[in-house]
Amino acid sequence: MSSFVSAVSKLLLGSNPRQLMRVSQSLLVLVVYVVFAGVQHLEVVLGLIDPSQSWALTGWNLTGGIGFYACIRSGLNLRLKTGRSLAIPQSMWAMVGITWSYAITGPARGAVILIMILVVVFTMFELNPSKARAVAAGAFAMLSTVMVWKALTDPTRYDPRVEGMHLLFSGIVLAAASVLAVRIGKLRARLQDQRTDLEQQRTELANALERIRALATRDDLTGLANRRAALDRMHDELAVRGRAEPLMSLALMDIDQFKLINDRHGHAVGDIVLHRFGECAQTAVRAGDMLARWGGEEFLLVMPATAPAQAMAAMERVRQALRLASFDDVAPGLVVTFSAGVSECAGERDLEAAIARADAAMYEAKRSGRDRVVAGAQAPTTPRPEPVKRAA
Repeated sequence: MSSFVSAVSKLLLGSNPRQLMRVSQSLLVLVVYVVFAGVQHLEVVLGLIDPSQSWALTGWNLTGGIGFYACIRSGLNLRLKTGRSLAIPQSMWAMVGITWSYAITGPARGAVILIMILVVVFTMFELNPSKARAVAAGAFAMLSTVMVWKALTDPTRYDPRVEGMHLLFSGIVLAAASVLAVRIGKLRARLQDQRTDLEQQRTELANALERIRALATRDDLTGLANRRAALDRMHDELAVRGRAEPLMSLALMDIDQFKLINDRHGHAVGDIVLHRFGECAQTAVRAGDMLARWGGEEFLLVMPATAPAQAMAAMERVRQALRLASFDDVAPGLVVTFSAGVSECAGERDLEAAIARADAAMYEAKRSGRDRVVAGAQAPTTPRPEPVKRAA
């Protein structure tokens, strides 16, 4: 049963969330037109309305109700830049029908004024205060014109005294409705401003959180991952990969004679060298590897699922990329090299030791003459458990 109701609801209202309110309102208006047609037919049976006039009015109302519903349900209204709810056309169409009904209803015409008020209230939730006031003024003008016309042309059925009272009461009610429309319009505007402010605050909060995340995981100078982000990445990789081999290789790099660069050319040039080195090294590493600034002039390359031999080849690619890079625009004749140590990590418990082995290998590369990569000591091996033999 619920699936049937859901299917019918989707058929009548559609699935576009932006259109749901508009379609439901236009469908409600169509239902009111149908009910109004039934009441009007009852008045024909009671002899209060001429049948031909009643059918003509019913045709007008249902044509408008079906037409507006079809336009909104099909999405044709979305082609409009403004007024996509079609509130003004719908209200004007309804007012013509209401004044028409007032002109042919006779003794029961006083009830028609209530329907006019319903139309004005409908516009309160769709239009801004000035347009809602204009709709209320238009409704009063149309209704008062019909009252005066019928009092002059058919005073027997439309007693001028009664029409005068109807005009007075309709003016009071429509004026009150107009004031209410203004207050509701202001409330809508205030709610819209609050919604806009809330969305702006959410955007600012999201941007602030993104900045905080960047500050927590990125190095300001080079734009690379920082030490904390590198440690988190290594722990994550080791936790995911378990005991698969190879687990991970690390390379710790240190720019050669960086203190001399700072002393000769200044710290501004040193900063440029650090940034340029990061860019150059980043172009030579694989997409799945992480290059991070480890501290000072030291950089760490995290290479998941990489054996030491592959890591050594990767570091040679970085050395080659740096050798082809030019630093003449930074300082004429400046040549930048680095020394690096590579180690393999055997698991989470071996992480600190693996970093220490890479660090020791890096210093060995410096002692050996710089501008080279040295493989560190092998990672300790853990005996694998013997497979359990099944009984024959």
